[in-house]
Amino acid sequence: MSYLPETSNKGVEFDADLIRRYDVMGPRYTSYPTAVQFRDDFNVYDFADAAERSRVNAGPLSLYFHLPFCDHVCYYCACNKIVTRDHSRVAPYIEHLKTEMSRVAPLLDNTRPIRQLHWGGGTPTFLNNDQMSELMEAIAGNFALQTDDKRDYSIEIDPRVASESTIQHLADLGFNRISVGVQDFDEQVQKAVHRIQSERETLAVIDAARSAGFRSLNVDLIYGLPFQNLKRFASTLERVIEIAPDRLAIYNYAHMPHLFKPQRRIQEQDLPSAEEKLAILQFTVERLTNAGYVYIGMDHFARPDDELAVALHNGSLHRNFQGYSTHADCDLAAFGVSSIARLDDCYSQNQRDIEDYYQVLDKGELPVAKGIRLNQDDIIRRDLIQRILCQGGFDVVDIEIRYGIEFLDYFADTLTRLWDLANDGLIKWDGYRLNVLPAGRMLMRNIAMVFDHYQAQATEQRHSRMI
Repeated sequence: MSYLPETSNKGVEFDADLIRRYDVMGPRYTSYPTAVQFRDDFNVYDFADAAERSRVNAGPLSLYFHLPFCDHVCYYCACNKIVTRDHSRVAPYIEHLKTEMSRVAPLLDNTRPIRQLHWGGGTPTFLNNDQMSELMEAIAGNFALQTDDKRDYSIEIDPRVASESTIQHLADLGFNRISVGVQDFDEQVQKAVHRIQSERETLAVIDAARSAGFRSLNVDLIYGLPFQNLKRFASTLERVIEIAPDRLAIYNYAHMPHLFKPQRRIQEQDLPSAEEKLAILQFTVERLTNAGYVYIGMDHFARPDDELAVALHNGSLHRNFQGYSTHADCDLAAFGVSSIARLDDCYSQNQRDIEDYYQVLDKGELPVAKGIRLNQDDIIRRDLIQRILCQGGFDVVDIEIRYGIEFLDYFADTLTRLWDLANDGLIKWDGYRLNVLPAGRMLMRNIAMVFDHYQAQATEQRHSRMI
């Protein structure tokens, strides 16, 4: 069920004063515990045990493939990527993906239906059509790919390296969702982040996707990039609204050059001020909701008839490493360098360096570098955080029955913080039920942090600011 306010747009309210007060650093909660907590002593045996528990539990699967290659470096990018013009590097990578699949698939039971498939990057269309066919054939040879309308098969597209024939080929391979990176149409902003991408290129890909029958189109934008201001970003947003995507993701640029080397090429003095970013965000939320989009949460918007919006309203929304999803019942198997899997009660991450990834596979092993098995406290807190971010709250009695705890005793150290959030108008809290209020929907990460055991103990901050 959903605990969000019953309004036409689930009650999002922009309160600039509250956002300024709560604009601290914190996780995005694509997992809990977050990747910062993954341990080096988690090994292939732990992974195999998790895969066995997942196999016994059966149910459908999600698959993620990380394709790390890019022709160009975008200075804002924080992804694990390999910038190269040498396309011959793709062939050995695909061979190693095949090897990894051949070892993992039997552990999971390769007859389980694959409801969700995602190729991310990097730039997946760095692969040519034959290589994409080869990879998809290998996936189909190891897993039970679906052909019905329930499948959710998506791919990230850089319009600069994808032709109309590429898009049709992807449709022929079974993809039915497409995510197009735009970031900003403003030429000065594009030049500053080293991503020159014309509106014509973008529209050609989008038109091709619609002609090929893709059922869902997502557009990614980023606010907080150098030389952005409200007027310029508003111009980009209006052009995107005219495109009429099914979903939009509006990400906050987190300038962390100490962690991400390409960001060192962005001059800090060229970045918009905190007040300008706040104005951009407020305009974006108000403009998109006025244009009929539903605010899903955090960075995401969708049309009212989109599956994400439907899931938000009926309480079945889920959050994983790809963001918001409608596949809460799926364990996630992940392949490729640095990819992260969730199997049963474990998270695991592959080797981050491609040569290490190759070396481990060549030795006949799985490329698991680190991970974590959740204890009971992790499981309880993950459930609460998911409910806050996806359903907008929870019933205390439901949690007590599910986990056999006395909520007010178990979370005694959080109660003062919950009452503070309630007094500030972010949540409604009476000791029996927590509901995220309209003003709290922009700050759901802050609300979730109340239940984050690890964040409370953190001595080093490796996360971005909330806004």
